Amino acid sequence: MEQIWISKVGGPEVLEVRESQDPVPKEGEVVIDVRASGVNFADVMARIGAYPDAPPIPCVVGYEVAGTVLESHDPSVSEGDRVVALVRFGGYSSKVVVPALQVFALPDGMTFAEGAAVPVNYFTAYLAVGLMGNLQPKETVLIHNAGGGVGIAAIQLAKEIGGRIIGTASGWKHDRLRELGADELIDYQASEWPVELSRIAEGGVHLVLDPIGGKNLKLDMKALAPLGRLVAYGFSAPVRNGKRSFARILAGLIRMPRPHFVSLLNNNRAVGGLNLGHLWGAVARLRTVAEYVLGGWSRGSVRPVIHAEVPFAEAAEAHRLLEGRKNIGKVVLVR
Repeated sequence: MEQIWISKVGGPEVLEVRESQDPVPKEGEVVIDVRASGVNFADVMARIGAYPDAPPIPCVVGYEVAGTVLESHDPSVSEGDRVVALVRFGGYSSKVVVPALQVFALPDGMTFAEGAAVPVNYFTAYLAVGLMGNLQPKETVLIHNAGGGVGIAAIQLAKEIGGRIIGTASGWKHDRLRELGADELIDYQASEWPVELSRIAEGGVHLVLDPIGGKNLKLDMKALAPLGRLVAYGFSAPVRNGKRSFARILAGLIRMPRPHFVSLLNNNRAVGGLNLGHLWGAVARLRTVAEYVLGGWSRGSVRPVIHAEVPFAEAAEAHRLLEGRKNIGKVVLVR
């Protein structure tokens, strides 16, 4: 089989296509012929050595795939099934072995590229918006990085709930994000987003979704209305133009707020942290999430937005798109 390896810490050019031995399944596992692999910002961070959860370099990353089952050692999955799967790294491969409990049927009419865009982005968005964020109809949600994969997924899920959606994104993304359901948008590059937010959401917002981290979280806390919730699910602030900065990492950690419980009590606020990669053991919960999210395809609320389908051998270009923040929606590797 073919795999894309991070050969060493560095820029997109360190990604290499290599031949590897085919994976060997065990009881309860399936082999998938991968047709599409999702690309996430965590993969970029792993490549530059800024993602502590990643395997030691050289390694193969990738959290999500879609394809056809080649071999099954579990009665719940059949050979020939079109599926989506969560993988614990190794997704940048032409074949993967996955426990059957992490495999989900691809809905009728959904392409492999769309399927590979679902697990990380939509599972994260649902956990942030629906479970931890508990968004209610007519409540206001602020979605940072609204033009990214999780941001767009959150827009769609919040829209289905009936929330009012405010997003931060580069100005050139605004028209498309309005088409996707955002009610208000703030160009964080052209103005200070807290100032704009106070103008369009007087009294604060009920929910904030933040993948940025660092000092941005302090501003999020100030933006919350009474009974407001903040869900942080990333720390992209120290990474710029595909490069890590230890100075920015340290500054971001120092500036990250550490809410005191007395303050949370007095201000009627809740703060949560979310890392989908640390939920591998919560199989039953993730299957419930998958059922709801993939069911959104038939309800018409879940429509993965694919920014680019990049040929498997050109993974470097996929990484350049993500680290340059040049995408609206998901970047997917296809075979």
